[in-house]
Parts: sequence; C-alpha cells; structure tokens
Amino acid sequence: MAPVFAIQPAEEWTALAAKAAEAYNRGTYAESERLYSSALALAEKFGQQDDRLAATLSNLGTACRMQCRYQEAEKLYLRAIAIWRNTPDGAQNQLAAALNNLAGIYRVNARYADAESLYREALALHEKEQGSGSASVALVLSNLGALYQDQGKLDAARQLYERALSIQERVLGPDHPDVAATLSHLGDLFRDQWRPGEAQPLYQRAIAIREKALGPDHPQVADGLNALALLYKTQERYTEAEPLYRRSLQISEKAMGAAHPRVAVALNNLGQLTAAQGKYPEAKPLYERAIAIWEKSLGPDHPDLAPGLSNLASLYAAQHKYAEADRLYQRAYRVDIAHLGPAHVRVAQDLNNLGTICHARRQYSQAEEFFQQSIAIYEGRLGPENPSLAEPLLNLAGLYVAEKRFPEAIVLYRRALPVREATLGTDHPRLVEPLENYALALRKTEDYAEAEKIEARAYRVRVRMALRAEAAGGQS
Repeated sequence: MAPVFAIQPAEEWTALAAKAAEAYNRGTYAESERLYSSALALAEKFGQQDDRLAATLSNLGTACRMQCRYQEAEKLYLRAIAIWRNTPDGAQNQLAAALNNLAGIYRVNARYADAESLYREALALHEKEQGSGSASVALVLSNLGALYQDQGKLDAARQLYERALSIQERVLGPDHPDVAATLSHLGDLFRDQWRPGEAQPLYQRAIAIREKALGPDHPQVADGLNALALLYKTQERYTEAEPLYRRSLQISEKAMGAAHPRVAVALNNLGQLTAAQGKYPEAKPLYERAIAIWEKSLGPDHPDLAPGLSNLASLYAAQHKYAEADRLYQRAYRVDIAHLGPAHVRVAQDLNNLGTICHARRQYSQAEEFFQQSIAIYEGRLGPENPSLAEPLLNLAGLYVAEKRFPEAIVLYRRALPVREATLGTDHPRLVEPLENYALALRKTEDYAEAEKIEARAYRVRVRMALRAEAAGGQS
C-alpha cells in the first residue's frame, strides 16, 4: 500500500490562493471570497507578521469590496496594511496596493479627504519602488482621477486620466483591462461634460477590450454596457440603450446574485430609461426593487441610495404626486448633504429637485431659494458655462414668469437657452417650453419683435416633433 503524505499548510495555502485568484479574475467574486476565507484560516497559522497573512487579508478584502461589503473589506485592508507597515522593506508595493484599494472604499462612501490621502501615499510608494511610468502608478492615477471627478474637479480628473492612459497603453498594451477602466473613466468625464461624441468611442473600445480579455459575461463588461447605455439614454437613443441595460442586468444577476448592489444599479438605470419614455407603471417597480436592494445591502443612509430615491421621486412628480415626491427628494437631500457636504454637485441637483416641487405647489419663495442655492453650487464647482447650470437657471426663469417678474426671467433665459442649445441642439423638444415662456416674457415687456422670433423658433420645433412622431408611428 502506497504511503499517504499529508498536504503541508503552506502548500495548501498556495493552492487555495491560486484558485481564489482565478475565481476573482473570472468575476465570480463570491467563490473567490470563499476560497480566500479558507486560505486565511491557514495563513493565520503562519504568524501575525507573515506576508502571506497580509496578502490573504488584502485579497479577501478585495473580494468583499467587489460585492459592496465595504465595512468587512475595510477591516481586512486595515489589518493587512498594519502588517505591511511593520515589515521592514520588501513590502512597499503590496502596501501601496492595499492603500489604493482602501482608498476606493472611502471614495464610494464619499470620504473624499481620507481617500485622497491614501491615494497620494500609494502613489508615492509606487513611484519610489517602480518609477513614475509603471502600471501600478497609472492605476492609482486613474483612481485618483475618478475621485476628483466625483468632486466635480473635471479638469484635474482629465489630466490624470490622460496621463494614466498614456502609461498603461505603453506598458500594458492597448488591449489590457486596466486600459479599459481608464477609458471608461474618461468616457464618464466627457458624458458629464455633455460631450457624447467623444464619450461613445471610448465606451465602445472599453467594452471590446473587456469582452476579449475577460469574456462576454464578466461583471466588468456589464459595467461598460451600463455606461454606454446611460450615454444613449441622455441622447434619447432609447431603442439602442434598452438592450444594453438588459444585458448588463442579466450579467450582473448571473455573476453576483439578484440582491447585489450592482444589480440595483442596473435596475435603477433601466427604470430611468422606461420613465423617460413615459412608461411609469414599468419604471416604478424597477426603482422600488433597486432601493430595497440598496437599503438591505448598504444601509438606509448610504450615498449610493440617494440617486435612486431621487429617480422614484421624479416619477411621482411627473404624475403630480407631489407629497410623495417631496418626501423622497428630502430624504435624498439629507443623505447627500450628510455624506458629500453642502457644496457638492449632487446636493445642487437635490436642491433643484426640491425647487421644482415647491414651484408645482406654488411655494414660490421657497422654490426661488432652492434654485438660487443650486445655481450657486454649480457655478462654484463647475464654472458659469457648465451645461448642468441650464436646468436650475431655466427653472428659476420659469418661476419668475409665474410670478410675473418678466425682466428677471428674460435675463435668465438669455443666459440659459444658449447653454441648453449647445448640448441638446437647436430643435430639441426640451427647448419648446422655455422658448414659449421666454416669448411670453418678451411680450409682457413689449419687446414684440423679439417675441415673434422666439415664438417662430418654438413653433418650428413643435412642427419637427410632430413630423418625427408621425414618422415613428408610420414605422411601427
């Protein structure tokens, strides 16, 4: 009978860690977590300052982070970092990687100052160990850019993205998943700046890279599909956006389960698409399911929850259910201001939303205050020409028309309409109402010639809308 040899703990740990890494690379994060947990039980036996223990803690933290279990991941990263900080030399790159990952948790939880401090420490360590042109440096630069973008620092973010992309393409090649991540970040930035023509090819290239490198059903492919669909949705290219959203949802549910926060993102985005088409009965359960997932998995006050609350509120507002809309808008505002501070662009959006409800309820004084606060934040964070300013400016102008404050309304229309036209074009349906209100204000101030010109523009847009609707009806 052949002798039976016991597997040594070090060998078993190595095998488990390799399997866990392979599962992570496939995007099966729950399986990766299970394997890393088993590896951790072995690594604990190697000693509390062993590099293998620190590596397992960090990798397990990443598996948890990808499942949006941020508190567990943070504890694991902190423990790994503590071990590596006490390791003399030789572990600086591992320490930097863990700092970068922990910063990512702080970023998604809107702890921006903490995140930036860790990103900068990670960047300094990687530059010292590997040089300023390494792939590790590029990864941190890309993540730091995303942090700046979250804070509305778009110029600084773009500089970091472009520097990271240059390094990654040179060091890793043009078809590496890290290149795709930075391309997606840069696409998000252009989308935020209402530059869809520049964003679209970046998203498409990122999706192609991920499908080739990771496979068509990887969660990172779902992220890319979702980003491109969101771009199409903002352009009202609904028939192109819907299959992308549905494929993203299918991938996320299959890879991570029906109750994962990424599934909530996909549901919320699909809800926005259906609501934009006036399909409110279809949108409402999508929003409600997304909110329920976020509340259960992340808690009732997590910053990821606020946009979902605002979207459901907007649906209620469109149906003139102002009490329900106000309650949800108020809750989103409280979540955002608690996590993001009073000067964040998301707070500006919340204030604009609250202003629309007050206007609808004829609470004009309160509405004016909300719109003015929203405008001030957007101007301070994004500059006086940013496209995001058009919405609160036009809303405030409409309020002034309702209050018969026509000269003040005219000033705002002259500022806001060119901004909206620059982003949507000169014959977009969302121009009709503000053009008609602008013409009314001009007539009330006896500027009849200009009023006629604006009325003619509004009429031409309405005619084009009718023709497009007729053509669409004939094709159905």
